[in-house]
Amino acid sequence: MTATTTTITAPIGKSGRVRPLDGLRQTFTMAWRSLVAVKHNPLELVDYSITPIMFVFLFTYVLGGQMAGSPEAYLKYALPGIIVQNTLFMTMYTAMALNTDLTKGVFDRLRSLPIARSAPLIGRITADLAKHVWAMLLMIGLGLLLGFRITGGPEGFLLGAVLLVVFAAAVSWCAVLIGMLAGDVEKVQAFAFTLIFPITFTSSAFVRVETMPGWLQAWSDVNPVTHLSDAFRGLLLGGPVAEPVVWSLVWAAGIAVVFYPLAMRAYRAKT
Repeated sequence: MTATTTTITAPIGKSGRVRPLDGLRQTFTMAWRSLVAVKHNPLELVDYSITPIMFVFLFTYVLGGQMAGSPEAYLKYALPGIIVQNTLFMTMYTAMALNTDLTKGVFDRLRSLPIARSAPLIGRITADLAKHVWAMLLMIGLGLLLGFRITGGPEGFLLGAVLLVVFAAAVSWCAVLIGMLAGDVEKVQAFAFTLIFPITFTSSAFVRVETMPGWLQAWSDVNPVTHLSDAFRGLLLGGPVAEPVVWSLVWAAGIAVVFYPLAMRAYRAKT
């Protein structure tokens, strides 16, 4: 008796390139690979679940009384900003995961497969965006338990979630570039904290801009995190949103236009 080995390969066109529909299917396969990896790496579940919960509790109950007179009052203002900050931090997980795959030779193995060259990259970003949605829903659910109310209605919540995902997708290209250029995961983490902490804490995410010194207000007024926080807060609570939403989309488009070609060039050079 002889064993028969069957090799499954993706259909490839005459030019040697993977057909678009097959490339899309391979992208979702790679995204699923990233998602099921959580099962084998429980620590990743901590990053996407426990950390967001800690953010909500710490900001609400440690700063709430000082900032707004009561934790409940501060939660109403700060929860959208906490979610925005957490989303920006989570985009750096994309950079760390790509850097790990690169240094461990995962891309070298994937290169030998008949799949679209962009599938591992787009698949990783797609999976991480799904994790962003999970963390956002977790934080919103916790906020509801603590007294937060979405007064902007279901449509406000859905539009806010879409806006957050669009912005995260744009920032993900910055994360890809960092992941490709950094020498190791530690350098990715150092760069992420150095970049994200100042941007988020000099915005309207946690405090009102008018309480800042004049020179800092000037920066905060153009800070993309301020626009995104104000837009997300307005959509959830039913406040004015036209200007911050437009500016958030402008910033997202600008970030994507600048970092997408740089990230893809670095990705092709490394893989």
